[in-house]
Amino acid sequence: SMSLREHALSLFRCAVGTVQPAPMLKRAVKLQRDGCPQLLVKGRAFPVKRDLYLVGFGKAVLGMAAAAEEILGDHLVRGIISVPLGIQESLQRAGMQEMLLKPHSKIQVIEGAKNNLPDPEALKGAVAIQELAESLTADDLLLVLVSGRGGSALLPAPIPPILLEEKEKLTKMLASQGAAIQELNVVRKTLSLLKGGGLARLAYPAQVVSLILSDVIGDPLDIIASGPTAASSHSAQDCLQILTKYNLLHNLPKSVATVLSSSPTKPTAPEDYSHVCNIIIGSNTLALDEAKRQAEGLGYTTLILSTAICGEVSRVAMLYCQLIQLLCLGFAGLREGPLGDQVRGNLLQLVAELEIPGLNLAEFLQALQGLGPERPICILAGGETTVQLQGSGKGGRNQELALRVGLGLHRAQATEVSGSLGRCKIVFLSGGTDGQDGPTEAAGAFCSPELVDEALQQGFDVEAVLSNNDSYTFFSQFQGGHHLLVTGLTGTNVMDIQAILIRAT
Repeated sequence: SMSLREHALSLFRCAVGTVQPAPMLKRAVKLQRDGCPQLLVKGRAFPVKRDLYLVGFGKAVLGMAAAAEEILGDHLVRGIISVPLGIQESLQRAGMQEMLLKPHSKIQVIEGAKNNLPDPEALKGAVAIQELAESLTADDLLLVLVSGRGGSALLPAPIPPILLEEKEKLTKMLASQGAAIQELNVVRKTLSLLKGGGLARLAYPAQVVSLILSDVIGDPLDIIASGPTAASSHSAQDCLQILTKYNLLHNLPKSVATVLSSSPTKPTAPEDYSHVCNIIIGSNTLALDEAKRQAEGLGYTTLILSTAICGEVSRVAMLYCQLIQLLCLGFAGLREGPLGDQVRGNLLQLVAELEIPGLNLAEFLQALQGLGPERPICILAGGETTVQLQGSGKGGRNQELALRVGLGLHRAQATEVSGSLGRCKIVFLSGGTDGQDGPTEAAGAFCSPELVDEALQQGFDVEAVLSNNDSYTFFSQFQGGHHLLVTGLTGTNVMDIQAILIRAT
């Protein structure tokens, strides 16, 4: 007799639990000790001929390293991880001992990248990792732990003679000229010793096994944390093109010009990476698959819409509102009429506009075809939306998305002729899997049309809240914050998760 809201919360917790560093690592990695010791990763075997080393970088790497050390035991000779400033203290305060290394750990922790910007501490970590990689032999095995979030800022090692300040200044100049994040990353990678496959090349001839927690849509290996162990698809040529596009070729620091003129003009050949194995052990897809299993266990007919939901939060909210209307029409037996056609048309247009990678809407609508009112429905999705900040309020993309969906449904209910929305109980949840949404202590929020009804009756101006990007203040004042999703730090990150739960009343 749990409520839809409690179900949504339990699905979110399951999804996040599945990509928590320790369970995720223990599922993917085993050490076989009998005979010649082997590292088994998702069914692939890597012989441990001599010494096993570990390096890692990113926000979730501390928990991954603690679990890895437990699995590897005495075989681990030495490790170095670069993690965000203050993370050990935060985890300690949150009582998450299992994410911290044991007192006599063989793994050295270097904290840096304050405010997610490369700094001298992060450079110190990168240099230590570089020196370890360069010292390896053909009989060594290097385990690399990569967590997308913050991984790039924690691994700054500009190619000499470029100085960190010079590289930063160039990145800032590009950003101020309006360069896209993809373009900034190409330039950063080209001028870096470790990114864009650099770490893997330095570790040659040792066997490199990279375990990756993805926080990027589609899990592209060369983009997650700027791909330190993946072949880069870019070269100095691409970097020069970007600098030309933003008219920066003429005021480059001398060091940058020197490095670019001597860099290879073609991307590195794939055969240079035959000693490397990249394995994604945690992603939004894995988290949603687990939530789907749980939802089915709770009696819901469950479908995954997409793991690549992206775009401006107001457009994504419209997409969800139209989808929910279509589901409610289905419960009322009106999906095949003119109303259903209109909503389907709106959906097709929104999906085309948002350009969500890999979303086959026709196939998804086909799967909805036979769903009747006898079983509740759960639709799951993931990805990462963006918010255009206009106001000075406090919020985050997940809380804003939830509130926009609630308001959209409230409006649709007020103008709807068929009344099908009124015959459904609806809960919409959106949350960040790292437990943080914007500069707030919430991970996201739950919303429903009733919630917005009630807020409007109490005199809240929901539209004004949204135009001031003040969703957190709204949710924390209304009903005593009961609709905020608060999980605390989770120690992991695979972007955001959304859940729509609907049943006929």
